[in-house]
Amino acid sequence: MEDEMKVALIGASGKAGSRVLKELADRGHEVTALVRNPDNVADLPGVSAVAVTGDGSDLADKIAGHDAVISSVRFVDLDPDVLLPAIKASGVKRYLVVGGAGSLMHPDGVIEVEQPGFPDVAKPNSIRGGYLLDQLKASEGLDWTYLSPPRMFVPGERTGTFRYGKDDMLMKDGAPTSISFEDFALALVDELEKPEHTGERFTIGY
Repeated sequence: MEDEMKVALIGASGKAGSRVLKELADRGHEVTALVRNPDNVADLPGVSAVAVTGDGSDLADKIAGHDAVISSVRFVDLDPDVLLPAIKASGVKRYLVVGGAGSLMHPDGVIEVEQPGFPDVAKPNSIRGGYLLDQLKASEGLDWTYLSPPRMFVPGERTGTFRYGKDDMLMKDGAPTSISFEDFALALVDELEKPEHTGERFTIGY
C-alpha cells in the first residue's frame, strides 16, 4: 500500500462516491466523507462522516487540512462556481474530480452532450461538468485531475482491466463503451496515489 493519505471526499454516499469511499478505506487512507446526510455514509475503517451545506465557506473549512480532496457530486447539485473557489480557499492543492462523459469527443468530431439522442434531462449536468473542466484548465495553484467515465457508467465488478484515453470517447464495436463504478474508483485512487495525469483530463473504459 502507498503511504496513508488524509482525503476529503465530497459526495461520499452517491453511486460513484460510495465506491470511491470503499476503495480509499480498503487501501488504508483516512477519509473525511463530506455529505449532506452523514447517516447515508457506509461505516468503514478510517472514515469519518461530516455534514456540509452548499455554502462555500463551510465547504472550504471542512476540506482544509487534508492531503487531497475528491469531488463526486452532480454538477447541478453543487455549482462549480461554488465548489472550485471553496477548494482553492481550503489550501488543499491536490484535487481529483469524478467527471462527466459529456465533453468527451466522438470520432465524428462532436462531443457526447451534442450527439443526436442525448437525453435532454441530462444536458444541464453534462454542460456544467464541461464547464468545471474548462475552469480547471484555466486555473492556477491546483494539482488537479479530471477523470471522465465513458457513456455507460454502471454498477459492476472491480476487474482492474480497462483501457485508458484522454479526451476522446473510448469506443467498442463502433459504440461508446462502459466502465463499472468499481473499476472507476480503482483508477481514481490509483491516480491519487501515483499521479500520472496532473493538470489534465483522462478517461477509462472497457
